[in-house]
Amino acid sequence: MTCLRRAAGLAAALTGTLAALLTPAAAQAAPAGCRTSATVPLDAEQARLQDARTAGFTERSGLGELLGGFPSALCDARNARQAERVVSAWGRTLWQAGLDRAQGRRPSGDLPARDDRPLYWTRLAMTVRLARWQPRFEVDHAALRARFEDASRGLDDGFDSGPGVRRIFVSGFDPFGLDIEPRRANPSGSAVLQLHGQRITLADGRTAEVRAVVLPVRYGDFDGGIVERAFAPHLRPGRQSADLITSISQGYPGKFTLEEWAGRARSADPATDNVAALSGGTNLHPVDAPGLGPGPQFVRTTLPTGAMTAVQQPFPVLVNAFVTEIPAGATAPVFRPDGPTPGSRAVSGGGGGYLSNEVAYRSNRLRMFLAPDLPGGHLHTPVLTGLPADPNLLTAPEFERNEAAIGDEVRAILSTARL
Repeated sequence: MTCLRRAAGLAAALTGTLAALLTPAAAQAAPAGCRTSATVPLDAEQARLQDARTAGFTERSGLGELLGGFPSALCDARNARQAERVVSAWGRTLWQAGLDRAQGRRPSGDLPARDDRPLYWTRLAMTVRLARWQPRFEVDHAALRARFEDASRGLDDGFDSGPGVRRIFVSGFDPFGLDIEPRRANPSGSAVLQLHGQRITLADGRTAEVRAVVLPVRYGDFDGGIVERAFAPHLRPGRQSADLITSISQGYPGKFTLEEWAGRARSADPATDNVAALSGGTNLHPVDAPGLGPGPQFVRTTLPTGAMTAVQQPFPVLVNAFVTEIPAGATAPVFRPDGPTPGSRAVSGGGGGYLSNEVAYRSNRLRMFLAPDLPGGHLHTPVLTGLPADPNLLTAPEFERNEAAIGDEVRAILSTARL
């Protein structure tokens, strides 16, 4: 937490006083003379902000102050180096605000504390403010956005634990499928926000600290190495090394699944990501992700699945060994309920051929090379249900109960480990 306090202090130093910026007056407009452009094209993800309901997640969560103050902070930068420091500091401050909400330390607004959607929509709105900023010096807007995204997703954060405390590193995801239902949340993102920085008691009585990141649902970010940037520091020897890693994503209705196998291929088309991009791979014609390093067609979990499946309430926890492969010497895909056969080509792992499977493959491929004895794998949560039928309502008691129950069970599953 120390690094985040330093980040907030840096944000304040760079922008005058952070508290002075976070006022209704500051939220109205950037300082006089600060150039912005409303004609900058938005990507498909940012364009969803045109749905008026999305603003409610920021306004009703207490995060509107950060969104309002961000343009002023940008406009106070006097050169490219200062701009980099501003976006990093404000990204870390947003991340901390999201954590504080999820863990009940920021009670502002009337949306549930555990809700992951305020962080998602506020981050996205801040990227629009960044895109529209037109400084009087040269900047690389794409690089600044990447820096802001990494910081606001927890990639700049790390373990604080001292001797004797075990370390668990997890990842969750942003909401997705938002063209169908823009009010959707992602229980994996909610769960890891609740757990980040928390200490849990393990089955062997030891204490473990949990650290987390929330990943985007975008193929381009995966092509750019965001998974490797997130996991590699915790797979190498040193103070940031983890004792267990797992990626987490939303999976199947009514159950948790521990995925036995992650496949190397992308094969989810015609399903798109959050910027309406396709992977280029289908079930009949799977493809490898661009730039993916060497590795096997399938990677097997090393998580303590026997202990983890002892948790069965309120949702059952199962091991999923399903894969789809193209057998050696064949050309057509075959579904296997009990794992891959020797020499086969991966089509999909237990998590399918989308980004939930890919984060499992990428993180555990890296684990195989850097820390082969480390427990690692992928956990799918149940689908989060309970949104109100009225499309203008953002939350409902059933939705909040389900989100809380999934987050609590993720904690219970992780607590079964013996490290």
